[in-house]
Amino acid sequence: MIEHSLADIAQALANRRISSVELTALYLDRIARHDPQLNAFITVDPERSLAQARAADERLARGDTQPLTGIPIAHKDIFCARDWLTTCGSKMLGNFVSPYDATVISRFQQAGAVLLGKTNMDEFAMGSSTETSFHGPTANPWALDRVPGGSSGGSAAAVAARLAPAATGTDTGGSIRQPAALCNLSGMKPTYGVVSRYGMIAFASSLDQAGPLARSAADCALLLNCMAGFDERDSTSLDRPREDFARELTATTADRPLAGLRIGLPEQFFGEGCSPEVMHLVEAAIAEYRQLGAETVPVSLPSMSLSVAAYYVIAPAEASSNLARFDGVRYGYRAPAYDDLTDMYCKTRAQGFGAEVKRRILIGTYVLSHGYYDAYYLQAQRIRRLIADDFAEAFRQCDVVLGPTSPSTAFRLGEKAADPVQMYLSDIYTIAVNLAGLPAISIPCGFAGGLPAGLQLIGNYFTEARLLNVAHRYQQVTDWHRQCPPGHA
Repeated sequence: MIEHSLADIAQALANRRISSVELTALYLDRIARHDPQLNAFITVDPERSLAQARAADERLARGDTQPLTGIPIAHKDIFCARDWLTTCGSKMLGNFVSPYDATVISRFQQAGAVLLGKTNMDEFAMGSSTETSFHGPTANPWALDRVPGGSSGGSAAAVAARLAPAATGTDTGGSIRQPAALCNLSGMKPTYGVVSRYGMIAFASSLDQAGPLARSAADCALLLNCMAGFDERDSTSLDRPREDFARELTATTADRPLAGLRIGLPEQFFGEGCSPEVMHLVEAAIAEYRQLGAETVPVSLPSMSLSVAAYYVIAPAEASSNLARFDGVRYGYRAPAYDDLTDMYCKTRAQGFGAEVKRRILIGTYVLSHGYYDAYYLQAQRIRRLIADDFAEAFRQCDVVLGPTSPSTAFRLGEKAADPVQMYLSDIYTIAVNLAGLPAISIPCGFAGGLPAGLQLIGNYFTEARLLNVAHRYQQVTDWHRQCPPGHA
């Protein structure tokens, strides 16, 4: 079953060829055998997961089913789950058991999905390699000495190694798409506001967005159908009619199923900065899309070169505000010894946060301080507007924008840990999408030196169904997404 799509698994469950208990036990066994090498999971609770599986089997027996009923799903440890340890990869929340469910978690539970476990992540989602986690780094299943990407690296590694059929992630500057690219998965960041952020521990509130990680675009569509929808508890949630994101994925016999589609190729994605091996794979994918009937047109995103700088002003500024709540008073870690309240604050935050989180809090506090707010934060917001305008102009000339997801394949563990700027540049192709609030998906497009590379497709607002279809058509004529890491079949 570990090589089947979510739709095939759902059909097998509905036809009683396998039970949810058997399926969940299969994945729990794989986690027990393979995760010690990967460190993809922070928390696994077999008893609780199997209890949910038994409840799902009862639903299946009654015929009370939805597409994900009985399917085990791994969740990034940034989502609060009632009575589950929810650490956000940090010592600061190392003892926090959530008293409530995030909206994303509750929607999967309403669908009858099984919570398989909570996955490892960069601390408070700050990182591009899953090396900043208090629980230790996660390894890439394709090469254990390489990173899986971040911050959703635990979710990506779990799905790639077939420890889970699918997982959730969050994307603030590329944290779903980049690990998807480095682990040979499909990963989608929806339009900002399409998926509720309620119960998702905040990093940068105007940028964070939850999304699915799976082996194919078709699987991502099923997951997004479950995750998306208006939530009155989230002030940034968009009140829009519900839609079926899989509606354009129906089979077609057309020789050129993408005839009439205009794919924009930004000059900024195809200059210096990307490894020749990855660019070769991207260009081969472009040729495949032309065979499918798509037309390619040149476009420009002139402000994209400023996206990394703008992001690393805006995101730390929002993080410094969001993380002020972790002070040792109400919940989470508290320093064991202190002299007074101020000393408790200082020692708790010094001991509870890791180096990268401290770095971003300090940057954020600095750019918001008196005398620097106008010079940095407001300027970054103006650049953000320019980036969004660039995309708006591009979408007047094309339907989707295409380029590489990451400038390289997975780098070695520890390779960029001492150079934060080099680490930040790992997201050079993804950050602009978050600043503009657009939807985007990364899909596998081949291998360089035995390591997977990703192709990014970016759409205009609320065009998730079209993006998923464009990705799906490519996956119908290629088999990159079906490849499995050695030793995990």
